[in-house]
Amino acid sequence: MGSVNSAKDNGSLPTVPSIPLIPDRASVDPADQSIGGLVRDATSHLSTLVRAEVELAKSEVVAEVRKGVRGSVFFIVALTILLFSLFYFFMAVAELLADLGLYRSAAYGIVFLVMLLTAGLFAFLGYRKVRKIRAPQRTIETMRDNAALLSRRGQHDDED
Repeated sequence: MGSVNSAKDNGSLPTVPSIPLIPDRASVDPADQSIGGLVRDATSHLSTLVRAEVELAKSEVVAEVRKGVRGSVFFIVALTILLFSLFYFFMAVAELLADLGLYRSAAYGIVFLVMLLTAGLFAFLGYRKVRKIRAPQRTIETMRDNAALLSRRGQHDDED
């Protein structure tokens, strides 16, 4: 079994198994090969092909996820800066309330209560959304059906 790398290989993708382009048994004449040998070779090549496709898909997904993670770091930094700057915004709102004639402690208390109520509202909304999460029933059912089908097929093949 050989191996293949991407044409645009930059060293980040792993080597993927491939089907050899030359016969495995060069000394055996294809006309002299038995049906069982041909089936064994075909099964081997099909298995290699499926493994290669899975490895290729996995390596592509991993590469794309890495790009996404690297890009999301910038969003995380921006969100962190925004969250820290909200502290100054709420101080400015409290100072504005104090300038409107409230005691400074009352102004800060009002801003604090508004922040708590807002956090409570969003926590409640998040709880309602999370509570609706269910197990993927269709996927579970199809996997059970596939397992039952394969086990029945294996039992049927043993009986023959």
